[in-house]
Amino acid sequence: MANVKVAVRVRPLNARERADEGRLAVQVEDKLLRVKNVKLDGRSDGAVDSREKLLEFCFDYCYWSVDPAEPHYASQEEVFQDLGVSVLSGASEGYNVCLFAYGQTGSGKTYTMMGTPDSIGLTPRICQGLFRSEDTFPDEQNSSRVEISFLEIYNERVRDLLSGGEQKKRASLRVREHPEKGPYVQDLSQHVVSDCKQAMDLLEEGIANRITAATHNHDASSRSHAIFTIQYTQANLENNLPSETVSKINLVDLAGSERADYHYCRDRLTEGSNINKSLVTLGIVISALAQNSQMSSSCQSINSMASEGDGSTVGSHSSSLSGGGGGG
Repeated sequence: MANVKVAVRVRPLNARERADEGRLAVQVEDKLLRVKNVKLDGRSDGAVDSREKLLEFCFDYCYWSVDPAEPHYASQEEVFQDLGVSVLSGASEGYNVCLFAYGQTGSGKTYTMMGTPDSIGLTPRICQGLFRSEDTFPDEQNSSRVEISFLEIYNERVRDLLSGGEQKKRASLRVREHPEKGPYVQDLSQHVVSDCKQAMDLLEEGIANRITAATHNHDASSRSHAIFTIQYTQANLENNLPSETVSKINLVDLAGSERADYHYCRDRLTEGSNINKSLVTLGIVISALAQNSQMSSSCQSINSMASEGDGSTVGSHSSSLSGGGGGG
């Protein structure tokens, strides 16, 4: 069962927003995000407006990253401790993990996932943590292998960011589905790395090969969805028998959504249309996963409450539910 957690991060105004005299419209308090409709401020015409002046949303994590001088400023390290450490923990236990950044163009997705040379983001910190854990807890009976792949989805086409060659001449890859291993990308290159430096070199190479373009909201906006995948294989001995535990970490930097503008050329409009279409589909998937996770939690609560009651009654209900499921 999928375990879905949602975090939101508020970034500072960029140079373009400051030049346009933009104002911050959000506030963060613990896990609560408040969005203020600044358009309603200072209205003196007395007109009735049906729009809410202040909206509140609750998330699993809320980060205020506007001004480093503020006491509740959330740094890259704090974000990693909350999100990245759980990714590493899940992978070490053999679970597949996916972490992605979702939002409008210029909202800080790439900064959160990749970061800058002076302030690295989640992806390089997770790479560092993966190899650091192996150095900290060496075990002669256990060994591991780390393989990395990096792809982008641009205009509904999948491209390998680590295949070399010119950007426009990169071949489009096909997405297949294995009967046992699930979906995979055919002919996607996988690179075995033995230390963090090799992983970081591949990450930087892939970032340099991504497709970017200037938009109204961002001078170098990512126009493709990038997926950095780490396949982590742990070999160990259980009861003197060799075994392997394979987990995948998918770190996704999504392209930013942006309102269409007739001033854009045809390529920009096509990009934006495909980006928005894929993000709407992703939103539907997230909603379904969240509903399943909520239903699972509800069922666990019901079972926990029932187990505290009469054992014979619980057995009767379980039997009737199983019978109903079989007849459906």
